[in-house]
Amino acid sequence: MFHPTLNKLSVAILSAGLLALAGAAHAAAPMAKTQAPGYFRLMLGNFEVTAVSDGTVDLPVDQWLSQPPAKTQQTLAAAFLSVPMEMSVNAYLINTGSKLVLIDAGAAGLFGPTLGKLLANLKAAGYDASQIDEVYISHMHPDHVGGLLADGKVAFPNALVRADKRESDFWLSEANKAKAPAAIKGFFDGAMGAMGPYLAAKKFSPFSGDTELVPGIRATSSYGHTPGHTVYEVESEGKKLVLIGDLIHVAAVQLPKPGVTINVDTDAKAAAQARAKAFTRAANSKVLVGASHFQFPGLGYLRAEGTHYQWTPVNYTRMR
Repeated sequence: MFHPTLNKLSVAILSAGLLALAGAAHAAAPMAKTQAPGYFRLMLGNFEVTAVSDGTVDLPVDQWLSQPPAKTQQTLAAAFLSVPMEMSVNAYLINTGSKLVLIDAGAAGLFGPTLGKLLANLKAAGYDASQIDEVYISHMHPDHVGGLLADGKVAFPNALVRADKRESDFWLSEANKAKAPAAIKGFFDGAMGAMGPYLAAKKFSPFSGDTELVPGIRATSSYGHTPGHTVYEVESEGKKLVLIGDLIHVAAVQLPKPGVTINVDTDAKAAAQARAKAFTRAANSKVLVGASHFQFPGLGYLRAEGTHYQWTPVNYTRMR
């Protein structure tokens, strides 16, 4: 039998040793370096809206905007951002109760390895790609249509894809591709590749201009960023969400200076006019807005302040 004093001393030494080992093990644990699944959900009247992240991508936006790079860098720094700027790519899933509609499809592999997360995040949000009834495309740039395919195959096997006819006529034209600047030809390839299997399966149905697509979801023309760029308005029980696509890219710069455009606008003047029109309506009517490239989930409200705008992100909410 141990002496009581020695026994207590042994326990103390053993305890200290175990704590030291525990501390060492904790300190040596590898960093996880992962985020939670990228989805955010809220109710809009009787509709369920789920923002789904396709990931983020680092872009040299100071080289792309229609103002001196130094000015963009200064504005971003004041917002605690830098260049290249990490930009979100967001899509929105609308469950109307009778239809499951995805608005925009992300990039898949067309914009590098940091994007292409949409299908995984869709699954994490409780949905499978095979459940999607319709996919509405704001425009056919690679970061909005690339995700129509997964490993070269149709990603949404039961879905009808829809976009403005002016958009499909432009981007799916070999003649337009031949006339395009070299830097833009890849955009045509991305659109043609992503849309091809849906065209072959007769799963693409273009529309013309302002159109109600299903009860509660309406397409509204906002041409300029691309020839057929479209805003989608979602409404249920008097509540409204306006999904503005690429009417704006860099919030920190273009909210205080809405006249600043981006070099991938097909028609920069028309794009600025479309942004002014949509932003004025959204601010005046105080509707919820969803933006493809605002920080995820890209949902919030616009408020006019003279000639510029303020952005108020949605409050985090539990489902009710």
